[in-house]
Amino acid sequence: MHRIVIFIIISLLSVTAYAQDEIVFTPQWTAQAQFAGYYVAEAKGFYREAGLKVRIEHPSVTQPAMSRLRSGECQATTLQLCQALEVVDGGVPLVNILQTSMNNAMVIVSARGKDPLTQKGARVGIWSVGFGQLAICMSIKDHLDYEWVPLAQGVNLFVVGALDATLAMSYNEYYQLVQAGMKMSDKTVYRFCNHGYNVQEDGVYMTRDYYEHHRDEARKFAAASRKGWEWTAQHPEEALDIVMERVEKERIATNRTMQRLMLKEVLRLQVDRESKRREFRLRPDMVRQAARLMKNNMMLEREVTYEELSE
Repeated sequence: MHRIVIFIIISLLSVTAYAQDEIVFTPQWTAQAQFAGYYVAEAKGFYREAGLKVRIEHPSVTQPAMSRLRSGECQATTLQLCQALEVVDGGVPLVNILQTSMNNAMVIVSARGKDPLTQKGARVGIWSVGFGQLAICMSIKDHLDYEWVPLAQGVNLFVVGALDATLAMSYNEYYQLVQAGMKMSDKTVYRFCNHGYNVQEDGVYMTRDYYEHHRDEARKFAAASRKGWEWTAQHPEEALDIVMERVEKERIATNRTMQRLMLKEVLRLQVDRESKRREFRLRPDMVRQAARLMKNNMMLEREVTYEELSE
């Protein structure tokens, strides 16, 4: 009996040690070119060259990325800055180990040729999983009184006319609407980055507890991921081959044309408007801007600081 107990304990310790040697990375959404750099880092062996064992696992409906991070089922995930501020404000300390987005991608697309800012009380689609914090701040500030309609994903409700407008990412739903035959113009598309809301989005986050105990692995993971993105920018078509392999493996309904458009836009958003370079850093001024906007609109209890998110 004692031997059985000892064997079980040793087995559990071995599993724990193995788990600690492996980094499970969960992007915040399903497989697509938004995460090309990480697929490239895995496929080209950049993680392995850094001495890391990395497994990329996408979230599911029942297990969103942040839920997996909280439970320890993954050690790293991607979050938009506004999401990260909410999580930290909610009591879960996070560390940003790599920032890929330098610009905001969110837009509001309006139907029937109308300017979104003139559609007071409009029914507007918003993602049920989050991402819409800046849009809510804008609607409050401009007294638009939007009726927010939660959407799991997709643009079908907007295309069939059930919504007056919808939130979209310039690298994703925007192109879905273009492919659906929607007419886009400067009048009907409100780009948040051009109206004082240019807040960074995707970055890679770990819980502070995990980071404090695995600093070396975290920095290696960040460096290898950055290398993956830099390689992607230099070899976009080869990177797309890797993306499409992942998409097909995950059985995601898409096409190469859509993924090419997405990748081109994601890479454009990685270039800082001021320096004209891919900086891969979280900007303190954008953290302050986002925190103050969200605090002023009662989306945060307090202003989360840049220092709380930094290494």
